[in-house]
Amino acid sequence: MNHLLPALRVQGLTFGYPHRPVFENFEARLLPGPNLVRGDESTGKTTLLRLLAGDLVPQAGNLVLELPGRPPAAAPFRNHVAWFDPRSDALEGQTPRDWYGRLPQSQAAWDAAALQGHVQGFMLEPHLDKPFGALSTGTRRKVLMAGAFACAAPLTLIDEPVAGLDKASVAYLALALKQLAMCTDRMVVVAHYEALAGVPWAQVVDLPGA
Repeated sequence: MNHLLPALRVQGLTFGYPHRPVFENFEARLLPGPNLVRGDESTGKTTLLRLLAGDLVPQAGNLVLELPGRPPAAAPFRNHVAWFDPRSDALEGQTPRDWYGRLPQSQAAWDAAALQGHVQGFMLEPHLDKPFGALSTGTRRKVLMAGAFACAAPLTLIDEPVAGLDKASVAYLALALKQLAMCTDRMVVVAHYEALAGVPWAQVVDLPGA
């Protein structure tokens, strides 16, 4: 079956940690453009992103990615996802410039011009040659978001984007998401506790307990 626009279906998702259930028969549908996954602390926002990224495996249910001209694919989605966990220490010792230089090798839709625009928008030039371990929380997140947006993957996952960001960077983030609202070939899933002003969300998914 072919699809004119991408979509991601969460069907009967069940997942939990020992002694802490998170999702039980959860359903959602994500659409092209920016999608907001909204919920309070410990409602499963990051867990859902990790399930979509393939870091975690559902205990029941299905995650199905529908892309134009392709049959529906079940998770993990392999080369169709851009996900850089801001809590990971995998990049310690590297610099943003070096990391950006390697991303095109694993991202088929890499957009170098978009990266330059996001680097400027997030005011990252002074930090490109610093090791990740020396970056502040906000700068680290901006580096990861700039890279994720430039990957231009069909599915881009962004976790708690405004943590540590200054007002100017929050405003640029909202602008970048607003521009992505015009894209019909990409889904951006943002996990956050509230909507960002000025962003025309394609879909808002309120998690159980939110």
